[in-house]
Amino acid sequence: MTAEPIVSVRGARRRYGAFEAVRGVDLEVRRGELVALLGVNGAGKTSLVELAEGLAPADAGDVRVLGHDPYRERRRVLARVGIMQQEAGFSSDLTTAETARMWAGTLSRPRPVADVLDAVGLTHRADVRVGSLSGGERRRLDLALAILGDPEVLFLDEPTTGLDPESRQATWRLVRSLLADGVTVLLTTHYLEEAEALADRIAIMQAGRIVRSGTVAEVTAAEPARIEFAPRDADGRKVVVAPADLPLLSGSAAGAAVERGRVLLRTERLQDDLETVLRWARERGLCLHGLEARSASLEQAFLALADDARGADARGAARQEVTA
Repeated sequence: MTAEPIVSVRGARRRYGAFEAVRGVDLEVRRGELVALLGVNGAGKTSLVELAEGLAPADAGDVRVLGHDPYRERRRVLARVGIMQQEAGFSSDLTTAETARMWAGTLSRPRPVADVLDAVGLTHRADVRVGSLSGGERRRLDLALAILGDPEVLFLDEPTTGLDPESRQATWRLVRSLLADGVTVLLTTHYLEEAEALADRIAIMQAGRIVRSGTVAEVTAAEPARIEFAPRDADGRKVVVAPADLPLLSGSAAGAAVERGRVLLRTERLQDDLETVLRWARERGLCLHGLEARSASLEQAFLALADDARGADARGAARQEVTA
């Protein structure tokens, strides 16, 4: 990867009247890298990406794509980027191939239309009107148009929404092939599995700010690992245990819980504490039915951040009531 970022955002802010959707964000994406922006609806993901796409100016801060301001120097950037928005809004009366050819006519160096339609699995739908395509097929057409200009930088806003699992996997393979060719990608998605599968780095947004970023391992490192099982006796009968009867873990992060006969242990030292649990079970002649031991997931980290944000909002509301 090059030393200079392909997409660089410094202190970016974006307002809609009195509402500030992007609140002082810093973000970098380097050549051949995919960065995934995550966040609940309204977190500011699309507003931030539109700044990088050059669709709107930043109210404050600095935005650079390929070394240029994507809004004020749009002509120097536009031919080198591909943009897939949440809704493209193309004419429903044109066929798939006609839409692609029309779009190719606006590009300085388009790829062959047939090749691009084949890449997104729409060759067999080339002569079908856009209005007759399914929602998932229209998303694949949106992706085809985004890569038609052979872009150096690709912006993907919820690219697999509405796709069936097979089409989603095919889209992931296409994105991976683009990354292998050196394309730089900024992606927004609500599918955490998608971010885990594709992203080199992840940035989680809340209320217009990036609250955690890094690789998947770095983002999840702050969350405890989990050990889960249902205790059974030698004959396979359920055994009821209380939290106080469970082994004391060296890396315990949040105690233990027993719900519907299933034990959940949280730990920051997964290997050591898994050995402790197995030894505890052997000493008592127990079988650990459905044993699972896993590091923290991206979903776990994402939900923990969301819980923290809701807690902060509730505390802020309570303080306002006290001082009112």
